[in-house]
Amino acid sequence: MVLSRTPLGETSAFITLLTPGLGLVRARAQSVRRPGAKLAAALTTFAESSLVLVRGRESWRIAGAVLEENWFLRMQYTARRTRASRVSGLVLRLVAGEAHDPGLFPVMNSFFEALTVLPEDMQEAAEILAALCVLRALGFDAGDLPGGNAAFTPPALAEIQKNRTGYIARINDGIAASGL
Repeated sequence: MVLSRTPLGETSAFITLLTPGLGLVRARAQSVRRPGAKLAAALTTFAESSLVLVRGRESWRIAGAVLEENWFLRMQYTARRTRASRVSGLVLRLVAGEAHDPGLFPVMNSFFEALTVLPEDMQEAAEILAALCVLRALGFDAGDLPGGNAAFTPPALAEIQKNRTGYIARINDGIAASGL
């Protein structure tokens, strides 16, 4: 899953990926910014792709990619994309370097799926739950999650809506505990 994409030179890009097996990985994609580049569609922000990663002397390099799901297009409204961007930014801010944390991928995958199907009035609660799950996966929050797990179910989201300020305070405490 592509969380961010930064230009690198004239035609390449530095891609930050969240993978189920390796966790957070930063990799270089050669010539991905050229018009008609084969890998361009599979390496857009919020794309979920099957990748061929090659470990080089200093960093990872993307040798191949096939688009599986374009979450950006499925999140049709700007507000949904903004929420996805904020939670992705939280992950990028809290994880320094590369991190082998397999717990982050299912959280982000479930969150992106929830953003595509949940009604607008449940979107904020889903964002709060995703932030709590990220903090918990990284060890910055030890509190219980609504519903007992990271499921974006209507009862769990209703609980978050009911106690919104308490959950936001937990997120702020977790960010403060991270030292960032």
